This record gives sequence, structure tokens and C-alpha cells, in this order.
Amino acid sequence: MRRLLAPLARRRWRVLAWSLAAVLLVGAGAGAVAVRQNTYALREERVAVRHDGRLLDGVLARPQRGEGPFGLVVFVHGDGPVDATHDTFYRPLWESFAKAGYASLSLSKPGVGASEGNWLDQSMDDRADETLAAIAWARGRPDIDGRRVGLWGASQAGWVLPKVAARDRALRFVIAVSPAVDWQRQGRYNLLAELRADGAGRDETRTALRRRETTLRLLRQGATFAQYRAAVADTDGMTADRWRFIAKNYRSNASEDLRAMRGTPTLLVLAGHDVNVDVADTETAYRRILPSASLTVEHYPDATHSLVDHAVENSEARLTLTAVFAPRRLYADGFLARQRRFVEQLTHGRQSPEPVESPVPR
Repeated sequence: MRRLLAPLARRRWRVLAWSLAAVLLVGAGAGAVAVRQNTYALREERVAVRHDGRLLDGVLARPQRGEGPFGLVVFVHGDGPVDATHDTFYRPLWESFAKAGYASLSLSKPGVGASEGNWLDQSMDDRADETLAAIAWARGRPDIDGRRVGLWGASQAGWVLPKVAARDRALRFVIAVSPAVDWQRQGRYNLLAELRADGAGRDETRTALRRRETTLRLLRQGATFAQYRAAVADTDGMTADRWRFIAKNYRSNASEDLRAMRGTPTLLVLAGHDVNVDVADTETAYRRILPSASLTVEHYPDATHSLVDHAVENSEARLTLTAVFAPRRLYADGFLARQRRFVEQLTHGRQSPEPVESPVPR
């Protein structure tokens, strides 16, 4: 069921666990290489942000040298129980932004790590409020330049970023990685893409689509989880908390918020092997709604939804070895450098970086 209406499936990156296991297995020499490769030119500080009566645990990662004030990239997570470092997956990005003179701020979702609450209780509006609270907290620090604050978000964050940018018109930029626009349309695309990848036949596909329509009908009727469970029998991993989360958010559509944030410099990052998001649909919507002068679109034809190289992500051995011994190379070629260049060009006074021309992946 989760793949029928889940907003954007996410893969858990257990990089630290892989690293520890590899060190134990391959010995001191290779272990020393792994430690060096997983050491970043950053100064990380554990922080706590209070919002809506709860403390949210997080990390402020500043450039290795200098006292600032630094520009700031505020990270907005995708779906799932994500901690502040995204299981260390964010650190290569933080380092790349640090080289451009920017700090990075990321909070663990409510109920994850030391953060209080439950992320499954949140709507996309709640997530936007939380992000605005993080921005306000950061602007109160003397080492942060409040005029140079931007957002970076992936996957489900595509419904949060425009809300925040529409309400905080002082934001310097938005970087949207693998976002969708319409929750229900995205869910259908994801379902069909996964069925194709699994080699599903016509009958299996029809059954899955009928189940999806049943689920949507129940959501529109305001059905409880017990009613859903009675209607579908096999809940396929759905929980009462997850059902409540989907019921709050399944009508999400970013179009109006994108219109309200028009003019904010935006970098849209799209992958060629994205089974979660219809990248052509997303690009069409962004180009239709946002002014061309403020929008830069980058395609990574060899990347998956997570912007990891397709060949690497589809080999457990390569994925593990890369995560341990060359974590910066997990991302598609050029991705980290282009993120850095985008914020550098904005810092130097240009409204929008020159677009990277690349074909829409087929």
C-alpha cells in the first residue's frame, strides 16, 4: 500500500553502519582510508530549536575556517524518519556548500533522534512552519548572515519548499531536488513505474490500480484506518499513523505555492532514472509557473531519485564500497560542484546562475 499513495519513497542510507562494518572486516589499513574519506572540512555543532512547544535536535555545519557571518542553507527532508545528517548522506553536500562560504542547518524530524514529537502527525503546512522556525532561529545567530539564507530540499520537500519561500520573501534561493507537484498524480506515476520495474503483467497492474482507487475513495470519505483495513484486508505495511499522515496530505499540490514564490531564484534538479517522480511533468509545471529568469534546471540522466549514480545504487556491493571509501562519489557526477556553483553565483550578485543546458532524459 505504501507505494500506492506514499508521497515519495525514500531509501535509508545506513552509511555509518556500513563504514563500521567495513572497518571491522577489512582491517586497519583500509579502515584508515575509510575514516579519511568520511572526514569532512566542516565544524559541526549540535543545536536545538524550539518550535510549537517541542525541542528539535539538529546540526549546524559551518565552514572549517572563519567566524562568519556565513550564508546558510536550511535542509528540508524527504519522506520518512530522517535524522539531521540523513544517516551521514548530507555531509558531502554540507562540505560543498561550506566551500562556497555557506553553513548548513538540518534538524532531525519530530520523533527521530532527540527531537520531540511525531513526524507522522505533520501536514505539509506543519513542516513549512517548522522550517520557518528554524530560519528565524538561525537569523538570530551572529555567525549567520540573515540576508543570505536559502533552502535545499529533496523529494517530499517539494511540497514544503514553495510554502516557505512564499511566506519568507527574503529567502535568497531554493534548491529543489527530485520534487513532484501533485501528490496524487505522483503516487500513480510511482505505482506504475514500480510495477513496470517488477515486470508486472496487465492483470496485476489493473488490480493495483483498482486498489489505489479504493484507497483514494476511502480517503475522500474520511475513513478511519479500521475502515481502510476492513476494505482492503491486506494493509501491506500501512499503519494507523501512516494512514493519518496520508489523509492529511494526499491533496497536496505545489502549484499555488510555486506561483506565490515567483521570483525566488530556484534550482530544479531532476534525475533520469527516477521511478518516484515524473520528471517531465515536474519540469513542465515549474517552467510554466516560474519566470525563466529565476529558474535553472539541471538534468542528471544517469542518476536515480536520490541523485545517486544509477549503476552504483543498483549494485549493493558498489553502493556499500562507495559509501565507505568514496562517499562524495555516491552522488551523480557534477552534482556537488553544481550545487556549490549555484550558491556562489548568487553570492556574487547575479540573480540566477546560467542554466545548465541538458536534454530531458527519455
